[in-house]
Amino acid sequence: MPRPRLRRRVRYWKGITHFKPAGIRLAELEESILTIDELEAIRLCDLEEISQKEAAKKMKISQPTLQRILASARKKTADALVNSKAIRIQGGEYKMAAPRGPGRGLRRGMGPEEGKGRMGGKAAGPSGECVCPKCNARVPHQRGIPCIERKCLKCGAMMVRAG
Repeated sequence: MPRPRLRRRVRYWKGITHFKPAGIRLAELEESILTIDELEAIRLCDLEEISQKEAAKKMKISQPTLQRILASARKKTADALVNSKAIRIQGGEYKMAAPRGPGRGLRRGMGPEEGKGRMGGKAAGPSGECVCPKCNARVPHQRGIPCIERKCLKCGAMMVRAG
């Protein structure tokens, strides 16, 4: 009985499942299926120009295994480009790597505290309103100017972000 395949480590995948020639409906095209680990091998070796040895370390596989994955991915991609096939990206033996960052815990991007802004709430983004806490006057938020730096036109108090 052969041993089970190891899962390849994948750090980046946008979730795009198809790539096809323009102007032709997907239903009318033949498909080449590219696995997610094959896409990661192409990304590391061809796009980021990392050596196969380093790419294999990042994917937690041996260099000969990476070379086989890369050869398969390049063959499928070339076939799709030359023969006007759609590329479907799916499957494979892979595991998504945890994103690098400051770690887990309060305001570290994990769990219920995810997305906390500097002021203790969710960052509101470029749209929204600034509100006066004294007279409740509202003005549209201007991008690049924090509400806390604006004075109310009616009473002169410092504004806060509506939320």
